[in-house]
Amino acid sequence: MGHVKLFIPGPVEVSEKILQAFRSPVIGHRGQGFKDLYARIQPQLQQLFYTRQPVFLSTSSAWGVMEGAIRNLVSKKVLCCMNGAFSDKWLDVAQRCGKEAEGLKAAWGSPIRAEAIDARLATGQFDTLTLIHNETSTGVMSPIEEIAALKKKYPDIMFIVDAVSSFSGVKLPFDDLGLDVLLTGSQKALALPPGLALFTCSPAAFARASTVSGRGYYFDFLEFKKNAEGNMTPSTPTLGHIFALESKLEDICTEGLDNRYARHRRLAQVTRDWAARHGFTLFPDDGHVSMTLTCVNNGAKPGGRIVDAEKLVSLVKKRGFLINGGYGKIKGTTFRISNMGDETETSMGELFAALDEAMKEL
Repeated sequence: MGHVKLFIPGPVEVSEKILQAFRSPVIGHRGQGFKDLYARIQPQLQQLFYTRQPVFLSTSSAWGVMEGAIRNLVSKKVLCCMNGAFSDKWLDVAQRCGKEAEGLKAAWGSPIRAEAIDARLATGQFDTLTLIHNETSTGVMSPIEEIAALKKKYPDIMFIVDAVSSFSGVKLPFDDLGLDVLLTGSQKALALPPGLALFTCSPAAFARASTVSGRGYYFDFLEFKKNAEGNMTPSTPTLGHIFALESKLEDICTEGLDNRYARHRRLAQVTRDWAARHGFTLFPDDGHVSMTLTCVNNGAKPGGRIVDAEKLVSLVKKRGFLINGGYGKIKGTTFRISNMGDETETSMGELFAALDEAMKEL
């Protein structure tokens, strides 16, 4: 059958240009060539993060940095916002790190709301907050601007935000939002191979980390900061990913950030339009749908059409495309279609044509 094109929530399709950059000859990662590469991409990374702070490169999945953020910043107690499989997992991670943690739960399909956070932070029990901006399991995007506005009321509480499946698909101005950690992974909207995490931290985050013991080494934020001053990473970097990242940053700059965000909005809408044409409803609450992937309701909530999701995925795969049949407790009662990364109206149109044909066989 050959290559099956990925329209799953990650990893997503990687262009031939990026794959060729990934194959660049290996260089010494402690030599001047690597320092020059690291320095060369910093201005573009800072533009993408909308920050004046350094942007760090971690040879890990984003979960490494997520756990690292807990180890670096939680001294008293962490409030973990939970509204899906991945945000739910962050509570477990915090507890496994030996931290006192509490979950703030919203129903799957619903966003995290600022007023609910405010009510818990007002108790004075917490010194850290974790939030997944775009919950990949449910296709819900929480209102980051409303939530980040609470930082003015609680300046001493560390706000850690996972933007793994929204970063570079929507605008996330780190400095203006006043966040303390913003992290992402390479395999989602950045459309790079899996295996690289990127993050930035506020000065307040470094100040907090300096007071917290048990940070370890591999994900010690202060080690990242110290090494970045010399255009280095604390440990061996994944060189192929960084060459590929440089190539991707060229693509992003050529397209323009505003154009990139607009493209993701358009493609998310045409995906929702496809679902509506076939009688489906969406799983997320109205007004809180993701701009990088669509979670289609297939019986998880009342209303709308219901099909055999497993069969639909199989029929589409036979036509050369892979979508996702739902995740966690809503597997099968939802299915997910990604529009993140390098997708265009043309490539999404090819997927919809395959989906249309598959629907006729259900």
